[in-house]
Amino acid sequence: MILNSTYKNKEEKQLLEDVVGKPFSFFESLKMGGIGSKRMIIRDVSPNLKEFMNKVDDINYANIELRKSGVLIYINKGLQNFTWAIPYYQLVMYKTNGASIHAQGRFIQFKNNKTFKENKGFFEKMLDEKIKYDLQYNFQYI
Repeated sequence: MILNSTYKNKEEKQLLEDVVGKPFSFFESLKMGGIGSKRMIIRDVSPNLKEFMNKVDDINYANIELRKSGVLIYINKGLQNFTWAIPYYQLVMYKTNGASIHAQGRFIQFKNNKTFKENKGFFEKMLDEKIKYDLQYNFQYI
């Protein structure tokens, strides 16, 4: 689910809370050492995300916020902001030359540069949160 979050409204806030959970409290955020990534450069996106990227050869940026039941990926396009809500049960990450996040038939790849390397600890924290979420449910693999 992708929302235009340039302007905030209560309906979208409630919708995001329903999909990825409430935001962490200030003290929970401090205890975790932060819940947001630094800004990363987008290398490539799936065709169904192209409409949210800059049309000209401009650099596209995104950052990620952890929530209790998922993540929010904030994409900047000029003066507009878009939010991609991904519940943990749909989140798939690949370590490629950089990182690639897949969900809902879409993907976003981040460039392997200095800002990506600064976010290494954040990606580890995100995977830990996903594992904690998955352990709440009794999965049986056949």
